[in-house]
Amino acid sequence: MEKEKAFLLWFDQLERKDVAIAGGKSSSLGELTSHVDVPVPYGFATTACAYRYFFEKTGLYQKIKDLIEGLDVDNSAQLREVCAKVRQAIMDEEMPQDLQDLIAEAYEELGKKVGEADPFVAVRSSATAEDLPDASFAGQQDTYLNVKGAATIVAKVKECYASCFTDRAVYYREKQGFDHLDVALSAAVQMMVFSKAAGVMFTVNVATGDDKNILIEGAWGLGEYVVQGTVTPDNYTVNKETCAIVEKNVNAQDIKLIRKADGDCEEVNVPLDEQKEQKLTDEQIKQLAECAKKIEAHYGCYMDMEWGVDERDNKVYILQARPETVWSRRNKENGAPKEEKKVTTDRKVIVKGLPASPGNVAGRVHVILDPSHIDEFKEGEILVTEMTAPDWVPAMKKAKAIVTDSGGMTCHASIVSRELGIPCIVGTKSRGEAATTTIPDGIDVTIDATHGVVYEGIIEEPKSEQPAQQVVAAAEYFPPTGTKIYMNLGDPELAEKYASLPCDGIGLMREEFIWTTYIHEHPLYLIKIGQPEKVVDQLAEGIRQVCQAMAPRPVTLRFSDFKSSEYRDLKGGDEFEPNEPSALLGWRGASRYYDPKYIEAFKLECMAVRKVREEFGLKNLNVMIPFCRNVEECEKVTKIMADCGLSRGKDFKVWLMAEIPSNIILADQFNKFVDGYSIGSNDLTMLVLGCDRDNDTVSHIYDERNLAVRRAIRHLIEVAHKDGKTVSICGQAPSVYPEFCEFLIKSGIDSMSVNPDTVKFTKKLAAQIEQRVMMDALTGKGRQEVEDLNW
Repeated sequence: MEKEKAFLLWFDQLERKDVAIAGGKSSSLGELTSHVDVPVPYGFATTACAYRYFFEKTGLYQKIKDLIEGLDVDNSAQLREVCAKVRQAIMDEEMPQDLQDLIAEAYEELGKKVGEADPFVAVRSSATAEDLPDASFAGQQDTYLNVKGAATIVAKVKECYASCFTDRAVYYREKQGFDHLDVALSAAVQMMVFSKAAGVMFTVNVATGDDKNILIEGAWGLGEYVVQGTVTPDNYTVNKETCAIVEKNVNAQDIKLIRKADGDCEEVNVPLDEQKEQKLTDEQIKQLAECAKKIEAHYGCYMDMEWGVDERDNKVYILQARPETVWSRRNKENGAPKEEKKVTTDRKVIVKGLPASPGNVAGRVHVILDPSHIDEFKEGEILVTEMTAPDWVPAMKKAKAIVTDSGGMTCHASIVSRELGIPCIVGTKSRGEAATTTIPDGIDVTIDATHGVVYEGIIEEPKSEQPAQQVVAAAEYFPPTGTKIYMNLGDPELAEKYASLPCDGIGLMREEFIWTTYIHEHPLYLIKIGQPEKVVDQLAEGIRQVCQAMAPRPVTLRFSDFKSSEYRDLKGGDEFEPNEPSALLGWRGASRYYDPKYIEAFKLECMAVRKVREEFGLKNLNVMIPFCRNVEECEKVTKIMADCGLSRGKDFKVWLMAEIPSNIILADQFNKFVDGYSIGSNDLTMLVLGCDRDNDTVSHIYDERNLAVRRAIRHLIEVAHKDGKTVSICGQAPSVYPEFCEFLIKSGIDSMSVNPDTVKFTKKLAAQIEQRVMMDALTGKGRQEVEDLNW
């Protein structure tokens, strides 16, 4: 019999070109079985011809046409009512006996082929317009797992037919422009895999379009809970070329869906000792990756696959495969995927999750926990729910963004969101807090789905008031220098303007500017009135602007270094600040941080730093401790920082301002607690020479070039370098005095941080000096030092 007229075909009789005959899922299973060397559970499929035969014999076409006439799919209540009537009309009709007999005979034959009487099977619906590159109906119809017996199989096939008219399927077809009566449905009857673990995999990163790796998601039990988003699966990234495992993210799982021994499925708790275990062995991950490579190579496009590991023999099976629908089309049209530009805005992070569908939007939250309230969802709202089932597609279509408690990168919510172009964050529960319990209904939020962050409030990036004054250095050449040239910065709003300067980062970000410009109030006063979060949020916002503008270049924040007289000028400061005869040498810098009278305020500074690094992911932020008088103070302060979650590490450095003679004299001991030093040449010169540069009577004595100051600096560099520590300088002297810059470079300084207006000059000056030093070393005829700089 010709395929087009057959009511039933075996998998090895089908090919992918047979979509019109058996639908996308069935024809793809046939293609895999016949032409790809991957393990696929065997089975058969009823055809579109059988579906039409059933509808014609029973007069269903006219009944359905009458029911759906005038249907407005955007009216959720009407959609639900009409679709329910259509499905009931299908279920009320008896399947023609000859079709029933044919299915029963094929089921018996399947048992003989696999050597198992009355085998357990999965009955999967397969729409004839499903899984096309430009029209994915994935998940729009139903699947029935772990069923057995000929009569049951027949009943499930009819239920598959009815599922062609679920709310989600009708809505989806209407929006995609398909005629409801032209679409037919196949039912694939496939040997059941007794999955101990199952999941999905893609041959392209579904969030970014990067096709260098294979993305695998897996969870305990049957794969339905992964597709539905009920659980947050493990995530494995495998290099497509080598099949080496690039990354593994193992998520805790407390429930799973399993097959029951006598048929059907049930949800059970995952044993405690298994909840945090990796769901696949490394070998199984690689086996799946190899299968994915073969399937992609055969189909010639990005692929979306489902898999299972049978509990009976630990064998890996491919349960279905279809072309990936979003990036296959987008990359073909637009070329290679473009990296998303990071847009981070700050107020308050509410929750974080997996960035399933990229984008940045702001709007009002609508939390929906019960599908019965779906009619209340309005166009342009942000949908927050436990998980999105396929029934939610009508609401998802209206959503500005979607946030879910559960789910992974390839759950239904993720796939549909990407296809609809809606920003989506899933699995918030696995990243700390469930969105439905943390985000209040009705509030405004900003969604950064590119990075998986939900912020409170509608945030807008500040616009430059004078774009014409942006500093542009692209046309000017700056030779590379071994000595890093950093920049000093106070006002965070200038960070974007100066970001294009040829600097290697920010060597000194002055925290005091944020206090006087944005916060205005004394930190202890804000703690007293119950608003400590203002300190954290405002500091974090200012720091964020600088770190974001400069990324990936490092930014070094100097903790607060107000003198008591300056703190007193802040609102509420009179109550907390002493009257000191010499504030310059008084209660400032590190001496405040561990003082019981101020320690809680310092902890707020630490919290702001941690917020920028951890919540906003700006790991280019480091810190500096100012005016630290002795080693004991340094030890106390670094311990407080560590207690606040700021411990020194590979990507977090703690520097010490070297501005007091004791910092130089005891550098060998300070080395134990810091990663390096930044010389504060202003205070260091004043304290070495014992004169106030702002006092006209003695200011003529003040000079950073004094031999005593230079000996101190050279000594510090030598002692620091012995223990692998670095030394920088953040005063004006290198840019004001070329001979001082030369002294620093010849002494081995690692970096210099200068004001923005002198970055270019200092960069070129440093390059010239370094070239001169190399020439002198080459010829041996360089100028000799006329002063003994050794201490």
